[in-house]
Amino acid sequence: MCGIAGVTGFPLDEATVLDQVGVLRHRGPDSFGVHRGTAGAVAQSRLAVIDLVTGDPPIATGDGSIGVAFNGEIYNFRALQRELRERGHDLKTDGDTEVIAHLAEYLEPEALCLRLDGMFAFALWDEPRQRLVLGRDRLGKKPLYYWQGPGGVLVFGSEIKAVLADPRVPRRLAPQAVDAYLAFGYVPTPGTFFEGIRSVPPGHVLVAGAGQSAAVRPYWVPQAPGIGGVRRSTLRYEEAGAEVRRLLCDAVDKRLMADVPLGAFLSGGVDSSAVVALMARLSPRPVRTFTIGFEDSEGFDERPYARQVSQMFGTEHTEFVVNPDKAELIERLVWHHDQPFGDSSALPTFLLSELTRRHVTVALSGDGGDELFGGYERFAAGLAVNALRGVPSLTGTACTVLNRVPPDLFAGRAGSVRRMLDRADAGLPGALLAWVSYLSPEWRERLRPGRSHWGEEDYERIWAETSGAAPLDRLLLLNLRSYLLDDLLPKADRMSMAHGLELRSPLLDDALVDLAFRLAPGAKVRGWSLKRVLKEAVRDLLPHDLLHRRKRGFGVPLDRWFRSDLRLYSEGMLTGSGARVNELLDATAVGALVAEHMAGQANHGHGIWTLLTLEVFLRQEGW
Repeated sequence: MCGIAGVTGFPLDEATVLDQVGVLRHRGPDSFGVHRGTAGAVAQSRLAVIDLVTGDPPIATGDGSIGVAFNGEIYNFRALQRELRERGHDLKTDGDTEVIAHLAEYLEPEALCLRLDGMFAFALWDEPRQRLVLGRDRLGKKPLYYWQGPGGVLVFGSEIKAVLADPRVPRRLAPQAVDAYLAFGYVPTPGTFFEGIRSVPPGHVLVAGAGQSAAVRPYWVPQAPGIGGVRRSTLRYEEAGAEVRRLLCDAVDKRLMADVPLGAFLSGGVDSSAVVALMARLSPRPVRTFTIGFEDSEGFDERPYARQVSQMFGTEHTEFVVNPDKAELIERLVWHHDQPFGDSSALPTFLLSELTRRHVTVALSGDGGDELFGGYERFAAGLAVNALRGVPSLTGTACTVLNRVPPDLFAGRAGSVRRMLDRADAGLPGALLAWVSYLSPEWRERLRPGRSHWGEEDYERIWAETSGAAPLDRLLLLNLRSYLLDDLLPKADRMSMAHGLELRSPLLDDALVDLAFRLAPGAKVRGWSLKRVLKEAVRDLLPHDLLHRRKRGFGVPLDRWFRSDLRLYSEGMLTGSGARVNELLDATAVGALVAEHMAGQANHGHGIWTLLTLEVFLRQEGW
């Protein structure tokens, strides 16, 4: 993993490029370098994971005509090396970055990306063609931002702060960013909070000739049966489980490639436990596993579950128990994200990454199982809403039934279910957004009168583009292109790379993604039975009680923290005389939301976090 940055256009200021890569040293503390052409430069701050001897940047072809800055890992680079040597290419290093430079000599950008199996964001300057090429992996595991100015100038970086390090890039708030953020907890790709700064979409390349406007083109689009000509798998349920197992084993195996210490995050849930179980089978030495709990016994603590799995597979297990300075930590999280971020699970992810990095440089995680195989209760609820649309008095009848359901059925998500039901008559995806949003439509209307539905067009657009697919596949595609892309993956990347820790996700392997969307919906979700085929795939590895234990989120007790440790901080930030959010939101509504929570009249913990990280961001930017 690394940080990359650079520029194309005139004048070419190498000192500014060094400033850009300098602010990314947390992503790559081991070395840095710049490759400069006549009208473009690409730079890299390197975290050394593979090829510790010859892999330092800058990396270029033998004649220096094509230089590459690279962030990520290419798991099939050995096969690509053999292919290149057979074609007569003279490779000087033993790492994966150089293969990109040589492939670019004879492949167009889209074809080049399709040859890469891994997670990546790369930038290459092609001197003969006088062009800059940016490429991003299929799902968007690695970030890549850019700004285009007059005269064909283009500035890019792994993080927004690297783009802003160029003094030509303005710091202006994007007009509709706040509305989208209140709805989602993030600004959907390709937008950002900064006007003019955009994200290269996943599965896309950007090509910018010297002095010319950039062209952003897709090379891969996620598809499912019913759209794009994809055919439904004919595998029976047991056969599908066996194929998932085979591909998952391959995915874990290829991610054990490293010349530095390697371990795994372990929560004791199905996904991370399955990854650790396969690591234990594939690794010649005990696997190193890491988990976290808060010193406050009522806070988040997954240690008992992780300990059980660790003992089962004989791992070298490390437990971290923390009691962080929460206010100071919020400021650090926002700085690393470069934007407000509504998902409070970034906090334990940040701490776990920080402590894990003291022991290893690379860690595998269980991210992706819920996204590919339908592991969230909202998928089952969405299918139910979709099936019941048009039933008279749906909302009232369903809410009456909900009130009679045992309180623990939704594991504390009854409020989300009610919000979904309130919008059920409008159908999906609006009902799904009501479930996942940290602020209800009613509160968004109070905070931004007349603008409460702004930003929702992204959900509607993605939903419309999946017309023809089965309802579950549509829900999974929507989640893949929203929550996974703009919440889960940025959280994993920023919080791990804040400490120079490389995080790999076997369950998001390209081959698994392709198979998962071809499998019959019933193989993934049936009623309230979730992630069925993945559990079938690892049934012989994990005990029954672990496979069927209710999913626990990687969260923190925000409701109580804001009434105790963080009360004075949050009240001062959001309702004090210097609150910046008052310039963007209705101050009376902000005060009412905070007051209701502090009085115990409602649980607005996630809403307060959403507003608080917005406030911190506005203060850090001086807006």
